[in-house]
Amino acid sequence: MSGNASKAAAGGLRARLVALSRRGSLRTRLTLLVTVAVAVAIAACAGLSYYIVQTRLRSNLDMSIVESLKDSDRDYLKHHCTPEGTQGMFDGMATLLRSDGSTCSIGPPIVPVYEKDSEAFEPCEPVYRDGYTSDGTPVRVVALNFENGVAVMEARPMWLISNTLRRSALMLAGITALGVIGAAWAGLVISRAALRPVGELTKAVEHIAQTEDLGTRIPVTGNDEIARLSSSFNAMTAALAGSRERQKQLVADAGHELRTPLTTLRTNIDLLLRSEQTGRSLDPAAKERLLVNIKAQFAELSTLVADLLQLARGDNDHEPHAELALHEVVTAAVERARLRGADVRTDLSPWYLVGNASSLERAVLNLMDNAAKFSPGGQIEVRLRDGRLTVRDHGPGLPEEELPHVFERFWRSPSARSLPGSGLGLAIVKQAVDEVGGTVRLDNAPGGGAIATMDLPGSPVRQSES
Repeated sequence: MSGNASKAAAGGLRARLVALSRRGSLRTRLTLLVTVAVAVAIAACAGLSYYIVQTRLRSNLDMSIVESLKDSDRDYLKHHCTPEGTQGMFDGMATLLRSDGSTCSIGPPIVPVYEKDSEAFEPCEPVYRDGYTSDGTPVRVVALNFENGVAVMEARPMWLISNTLRRSALMLAGITALGVIGAAWAGLVISRAALRPVGELTKAVEHIAQTEDLGTRIPVTGNDEIARLSSSFNAMTAALAGSRERQKQLVADAGHELRTPLTTLRTNIDLLLRSEQTGRSLDPAAKERLLVNIKAQFAELSTLVADLLQLARGDNDHEPHAELALHEVVTAAVERARLRGADVRTDLSPWYLVGNASSLERAVLNLMDNAAKFSPGGQIEVRLRDGRLTVRDHGPGLPEEELPHVFERFWRSPSARSLPGSGLGLAIVKQAVDEVGGTVRLDNAPGGGAIATMDLPGSPVRQSES
């Protein structure tokens, strides 16, 4: 096979391997890659071994030829070799070279003399080369200096080296084939063992896709990349399950909370329609109270829907966070609370953080609205020091057993259920504080009333100026 044909065949094989690796499964590709990698390594080692054996055999033959050209053999050539022909026998095929161009050969067939052999007339290293006899037999030729103007050249047949190299090539080819087969088997075993967790993960994903069962968990063993992937998958499904449960709870709670104002609105509107249809007009004062009640129910419903939208939005469904002055946000919320009738006293120091101004302003306003609702005369105190914002009222406070539930969605204290509100205000506060990495809590204040505390990360100086 010619060199171009060999390259074409190798290119075709490589193309088929690439196509197979792209079409096959991950296990097939891994097995194929391991097999190819080991096969290339074995082939490279076999080629290197062949080269070393070949070089060593040639070197041994060269040394054997040089050692045979000892002084006694040279004297034999000098006294028995004449220009007219050969006399006697000699080990190998020898030729005496003279600087005048004449030669004398012993041991037919004769090895032709080349121009390179004339380098042996110089007293330097022997001249080594490959050549052929007059009948075409491959030989190894060594020429070295004999004396001034005379050099001797001896040749040995290469058939012994050729046979040894042929056997070595067959043996190395067999070893390579066995190595490739072993590599394929090892690759298959390794791929099965290494990809078993991936197969389990794939089955779990397919099961979840078909059944939507987010409770499925994958056993995690070890601490390698596959184990970390399995742990991350379990954490993801747990988060999705929790999100779905929270969504179900939100829908259920929202339906329950929406039912009351909608029922009230429907009852009041039915009364108005019945009075119009029967021709019996309502007392003007009663009709006014009914309309005022409808308006209040619409306002409560609008507030509830706005709060639900605020809670239902995703974590990334808001304006990008930017550095802001918290004391300015609190000041804006205080102004809005005062417009609603709250009596607010403030003590604010500068504090800067990264967050969303509108979300934080609404959270602070919710705290103040909640405090003003329970405080006589709407008197509340707002204080900001070193990232800690406190909002205190002077109301009755809360029972200790109710404090852990105040930030839950739709939770309302029994004493506050007769007051306006949706039970979502403090849940919105907690969501806004969580978004900036802060914490919030509600406690009973010493001396009476309740105090809400927000701890927010940040700095007393603007980071862009520091």
